Amino acid sequence: MQKTIRLKAAAVSLPLLFLPALASAADFDGGSLSPLWGVPFAGILLSIALFPLLAPAFWHHHYGKISAAWALAFLLPFAAAFGVQLAGVQLVHALVAEYIPFIILLTALFTVAGGIHIRGNLHGAPGLNTAILAIGAVLASFMGTTGASMLLIRPLIRANDNRVHKVHVIVFFIFIVSNAGGALTPLGDPPLFLGFLKGVGFFWTAQNILPETLFILGVLLALFYAIDRHYYRKEGVMPVDPTPDTHGIGFDGAANFWLLGGVVVLVLLSGFWKSPVAFDVFGTEVGLPGLVRDVGLALIAVVSYKLTAPKVHADNQFEWEPMAEVAKLFAGIFLTIIPVIAMLKAGTQGPFGAIVSAVTRADGQPDPAMYFWATGVLSSFLDNAPTYLVFFNTAGGDPAALMTTYASTLAAISAGAVFMGANTYIGNAPNLMVKAIAESRGVRMPSFFGYMAWSVAILVPLFVICTFIFFR
Repeated sequence: MQKTIRLKAAAVSLPLLFLPALASAADFDGGSLSPLWGVPFAGILLSIALFPLLAPAFWHHHYGKISAAWALAFLLPFAAAFGVQLAGVQLVHALVAEYIPFIILLTALFTVAGGIHIRGNLHGAPGLNTAILAIGAVLASFMGTTGASMLLIRPLIRANDNRVHKVHVIVFFIFIVSNAGGALTPLGDPPLFLGFLKGVGFFWTAQNILPETLFILGVLLALFYAIDRHYYRKEGVMPVDPTPDTHGIGFDGAANFWLLGGVVVLVLLSGFWKSPVAFDVFGTEVGLPGLVRDVGLALIAVVSYKLTAPKVHADNQFEWEPMAEVAKLFAGIFLTIIPVIAMLKAGTQGPFGAIVSAVTRADGQPDPAMYFWATGVLSSFLDNAPTYLVFFNTAGGDPAALMTTYASTLAAISAGAVFMGANTYIGNAPNLMVKAIAESRGVRMPSFFGYMAWSVAILVPLFVICTFIFFR
């Protein structure tokens, strides 16, 4: 029998929402909700899309307050309608089970990768840029899309700082390194890691969506090379390179590679280690493996920051603002998404029943093509990890059956969650981080809808072709 250790809450903010009775609150049935409960989530998405375009200065100084306002716009009415106890349970679960582990992992990868400086001046010609994107795609499946993105985005920007037109370089970097490259292992992207925790084999994804991944990456790399070559020939480079030439390429802060290995080990350990010890935090169970992982990751982040020489951080122009932006915005997203995910989990009887019904054929069998698009489209705007779980459970939730009888369905769910996270800035956390770092280096990145113009023009047709080839 599982051993459960009940913890007493320490002093926390919003004390009225954290009461001992929360642990016994009723389960949350999303089928009884009105779609209007999704308005705060839609509001934060529209804020991310429109404020940087219409009021950039206001957004830059107040995006944290705006995120908090939308979170409260859900939480306070929900507490009034369903009770403080249920609201508190949902808040604690979103923070303890989802948001805090998510942010700790991102912070560890951000800090460790930010402590590695690739020394030397690369010259961003089409061949070199394509090679960097290809290397990043490979690394993404082994060190995560966040780790690979944070490791390579700074040298890529530096290599292209003498280019006249370079926005497309960052956009394709998000497509390839921050998303599609992480499709082959549970280390690559959070949805696949959740599948691993549910019982999907570690190498199953690599064995079953390798052709789809190679197709997507191959086409994107070839298309990028053609576009980059066009701009390179048309515009050339600036007369003076802002980054001086060097005699060679090297690494500073190389000790962080060992710490990066520690991140990988801790993530793997939390998946393989089965412990009977669990902690109950007001109704949310926190297993010992997950707790060890999160504490270990936090310690790695601290050690990395302390050990890395200030010069390395200075050379990398390392700053916390990109991480702070992601943390504040995703805090609002993780809270306002609660009713949306609950309504999806309600299945065909819920407010979004039409979406769930659409993935099933008339004979009752799952439709891989529809699973690919339903998972992918929702992953473009919702957090792709819970979206993956929704459709994983919709398809039966039995990993043994999904890995064999319904392997094409699980492959479609996995590919949709990972590939289509590139459709918007909020589809995957590294997207916003890369955008913020690029803007801090003076690159004028597209607006929310401007970025979507790129993804609709390039990715959507590619996904349509992928559907007809692999998921019919």
